[in-house]
Amino acid sequence: MAHANGAPDDGDADGAWRFFPYDEPYPNQEAAMSGIADALDDERNVLLEGATGTGKTISALVPALSYAREHDKTVVITTNVHQQMRQFVEDARAITREEAIRAVVFRGKSSMCHIDVGFQECQTLRDTTRSIVEKESDRAELSEQAQSLLDGMREGESGAADARSAVTDELDSIDDELEELKEGNYCEHYYNNLARNTDEFFQWLFDDVRTPDEIFEYAGKQNLCGYELLKEGMEGIDLVVCNYHHLLDPMIREQFFRWLDRDPDDVITVFDEAHNIESAARDHASRALTENTLESAMNELEDEDDSRAESARNVIGTFLDSLRDSYEEAFGFGEREQVGENWYDLSIANQGRRDDLTMEFLQSYEGRGIDVEVELALQLGKQLDEQYEDAYKNGEATTRKECQTLQAANFIADWTEMGGELGRHPMLSVRRDGGTDEIYGRAELYTCIPREVTKELFEEVHASILMSATLRPFDVTEGTLGLKNPVTMAYGLEYPEENRRTFSVSLPALFSSERDDPSTQETIEGMLADAATFTPGNTLVFFPSYAEAERYHERLRANPDVDAELFLDEPGVRAEELRREFVGKNGAVLLTSLWGTLAEGVSFDGDDARTVVVVGVPYPHLSERLEAVQDAYDRAYRGKKDAGWRYAVEIPTIRKTRQALGRVIRAPDDFGVRVLADKRYTRESSSMGKYGVRGSFPVEERAEMVDIAPNKLKFAMLNFYNDRDAYDGDPPRP
Repeated sequence: MAHANGAPDDGDADGAWRFFPYDEPYPNQEAAMSGIADALDDERNVLLEGATGTGKTISALVPALSYAREHDKTVVITTNVHQQMRQFVEDARAITREEAIRAVVFRGKSSMCHIDVGFQECQTLRDTTRSIVEKESDRAELSEQAQSLLDGMREGESGAADARSAVTDELDSIDDELEELKEGNYCEHYYNNLARNTDEFFQWLFDDVRTPDEIFEYAGKQNLCGYELLKEGMEGIDLVVCNYHHLLDPMIREQFFRWLDRDPDDVITVFDEAHNIESAARDHASRALTENTLESAMNELEDEDDSRAESARNVIGTFLDSLRDSYEEAFGFGEREQVGENWYDLSIANQGRRDDLTMEFLQSYEGRGIDVEVELALQLGKQLDEQYEDAYKNGEATTRKECQTLQAANFIADWTEMGGELGRHPMLSVRRDGGTDEIYGRAELYTCIPREVTKELFEEVHASILMSATLRPFDVTEGTLGLKNPVTMAYGLEYPEENRRTFSVSLPALFSSERDDPSTQETIEGMLADAATFTPGNTLVFFPSYAEAERYHERLRANPDVDAELFLDEPGVRAEELRREFVGKNGAVLLTSLWGTLAEGVSFDGDDARTVVVVGVPYPHLSERLEAVQDAYDRAYRGKKDAGWRYAVEIPTIRKTRQALGRVIRAPDDFGVRVLADKRYTRESSSMGKYGVRGSFPVEERAEMVDIAPNKLKFAMLNFYNDRDAYDGDPPRP
């Protein structure tokens, strides 16, 4: 039996299936939804891996919304990929056609502000504006009282005159306060929010699922603040679509749940592209402070005659001098000349003792005690910050000044307290100022293991559903994010297997020395030329780096057998514009780095990319940060062999590779070829120890890999595509 919308009947006509917005589920969707529903009942987290286009979002949202409706909770679905955010909106709109739910799409203030002010300025403007509206309300009430008392005086009411005199005195006082407030800075848009009837806005907001851009435009036309109205309208809603940082940043998350008027246990979170949570959480947990901020703090303190200023100058100045001395000492021969406008990491770590910057700071410091003077600097910084707040609020300043002393003191306190903790890696970076050509530095507490951010989140909410096409191996995901006993489920490509081929090409293992071998380069060039020639549509080629992509772009350009139009993705170039131009062609080849932006979260449908090739095993660039992450995981998982390598290098690399392979086969009737070009993907890899990566792929994906020699690839591709009548006209000749 099925409901009117075609979904299977679970025996409860008012159950989860009423939210299902499409004609019928994919084969595994029903099982996924049932498993998620059971997990929510048990307050357990879920790890869901499903191939691209298999309906993961709906599989998570349908049971989550059903449970939330029954138990008065809110579902928050989040991603860090813009294209997926658009898909969430479409799915939410489809659900609202089936069931009346209230849903909003939330975005940060900076992109929705009509007067373009920062967070602190906005906070001050909001407080002042609210005070104005409250005073005006008080004034209106007192005016009404004054008029009533005047009527009483005319009627000879005893005591009316004295009472009216007191009321008018209070009115005069409020008028003075209002005049003073309006001479300061306030927000006209937010004023209109508070002073007008906004029922029409909320009626419009919940008539459909509105995007932040639509809200910005609609509110702007009415001179309202759409951001503040959106926050006001979030209380107790059914579904929120937002970005990762609203959940991963603890301070933002606390505010966010307050706007929802929900305790954490009343929230169900759904993370898409969940393989990215680790790196996103790492960014949120890391702390950094530049030399420029330290200099600004010293300038801020220069004329301060507060008794605490001397201590603040001493501790901040010593840290500033130590920062400069440390990066000067850290420069190797010719390294200073390599510094450009991007941050350049310098090694300051040491075995068995604190880092060079900390040691320099401790040895150079002379004073009453670092902890004592940092505390005095914090106290003074908070006082200065309050003064800047008042100056902006009263109109004495046109912008809300940030207190550099407070920022510097907070960072130094964290640096000295947490710099030696497991998973915290002190870093020192430098960059060149584009205007002055001078070099300046940055101290950073880099977070290697992000569990401290994610574990707290997953423990405090009711339950979380983490979904991605590349979450396996689940034990690694559990360990890195601090998940406890989650429900795990994995569904591979449900589309016909005959519509795809995965070839593992037995090239030499492309370590750095082999990549420079002329004969190897010639073999790769020939293989890529064959892939382009025998693909009836476009070909995507991923390399371990942009440099490798550029190398083979030049080689293919010079190859007379390559008739395809070639596109090269380069760092610093807008990849989306390149993608749009590429998909408008037929028979083109796009070469890029696997660590760029085109390997995941980007759609290439049909002929947009019939063949995808991954050349080599694209391990990330070896850096001190990566080594620090490896070391942290080795120390955290001492009982697991090669834990650091597996958690920090191998699994992220295979996930990236699997994401790249997912750029083809995007729909049930789609077809295509995936090529893994390196013998580490072949059966030979079993004898290569930790460098053989075939065993790191899920078992069903390994079963589909067909080992093949480079010169045989063109015949295999010809047979596959010819069997599908994919060529326009006669097939190419091998």
